[in-house]
Amino acid sequence: MSDNSAFFAAGAGVPAKAEGERESEFLSPAGKKIRDEITGMVPLLRRNALEGEELGALPPETLEAMHHAGVFKITLPEEVGGYELGARDIIEIVAELGRGDGSAGWTVIVSSAIRNSLGFPQQAVDEIFALRDTWVGPLMFGASVLSTSVGSARRVDGGFMVSGKWSFGSSCKHAAWGAVGVEYEESPGRHRRGMAVLSRDQFLILDDWKVMGLKGTSSNSVTVDGEAFVPEHRFVHTSDLPKIMDTLRERFGGRAFGGAVALMVSTTASFAALALGMARGTLECFVEQAKSRKPFNLPYPTVADMPSAQVTAGKARAIINAAAAVVHLHADEVDRRALRGQDFHPAEEPEITMDLVHAIHQCGQVIDMLQLALGSSTVALKNPIQRFVRDMRVLATHGALRLDPMAEINGRNILGLAPFPLLAAFEPPTAG
Repeated sequence: MSDNSAFFAAGAGVPAKAEGERESEFLSPAGKKIRDEITGMVPLLRRNALEGEELGALPPETLEAMHHAGVFKITLPEEVGGYELGARDIIEIVAELGRGDGSAGWTVIVSSAIRNSLGFPQQAVDEIFALRDTWVGPLMFGASVLSTSVGSARRVDGGFMVSGKWSFGSSCKHAAWGAVGVEYEESPGRHRRGMAVLSRDQFLILDDWKVMGLKGTSSNSVTVDGEAFVPEHRFVHTSDLPKIMDTLRERFGGRAFGGAVALMVSTTASFAALALGMARGTLECFVEQAKSRKPFNLPYPTVADMPSAQVTAGKARAIINAAAAVVHLHADEVDRRALRGQDFHPAEEPEITMDLVHAIHQCGQVIDMLQLALGSSTVALKNPIQRFVRDMRVLATHGALRLDPMAEINGRNILGLAPFPLLAAFEPPTAG
């Protein structure tokens, strides 16, 4: 069998860059530096991922390494010590994290939403970012902010008393602050929704993240002991979030904020990059293991000598390359428009989001077929391939990333029917 090593970068199972091939014009020096540092961390991330599953959170060594690489500041402006990176930077970083540990990539994606808190009153911004130079890990997590079911609040002098239980608080075990969704009665029959920010001493973590994959994201539910007081300056109405994002674009430079208008596209591109990274990581592990494992019932020296394994690897790389082309195309367009100050038309976002969701599911198929081709050795917990399988399955079931609902949204548009929104309304219906 011919030596295929020339086709793979540093044994990574991904296409090597041709000599002299240029990086994307939208990859910044800061983004490249962080990405390359994460590339060097991939063995550590993969080695520690099993411990993360057992802990239900990122292991301390992993968290410390990610912190020092700067991944928790990638969407923050320079004014608060951030890198204000654009979409291409972020997908390159997230994809490399995904090659090592899907939970690490997921944590970075969801924690990047902290940039929205910069639209709060200055007193809240000062409080939230007071620990930005010393806190190891993400400063803030979000839980049930835009969910159909949120917590409760009642107005009191100087703010709100909030109560409830909030699900899917990804990175809550690592964060200093928590943003939660609430609903309150503003006047008889008129209900409004808001986002309240809780300090670490106000929320309790419920150890209920007992799931099949992405176990290291610490996506537990959180609650408060009875009620917790949230001052007015740490509360915003959900309906004001679009206006807040527009304000941030005016206040801060950099592609991180210029591209904020394409929030759905750039966020979905980040999740697609995570899927892409996990598919690359699976192929890398497949190549390594196929060269050393003997087939169970065929007379080949190794699995790598099996024609069926070779066909699987060839198909896998083609699908990964196609998915990467889609993700890169749309991330670059987010940056291109951010630099020009151009918005995405509302009709464009569903189609682009569908492209990215489809790429996610294609990467999932790659991971599945590589596992099946390699066989039963992949089910051992020490084998990273089984974790990629489980992590990918959980990623693909996220409400915003499911293939058929997104296809329905797009199919209605194609067939000329009344459109459905990409996200539910920010405000609940008014009684009466």
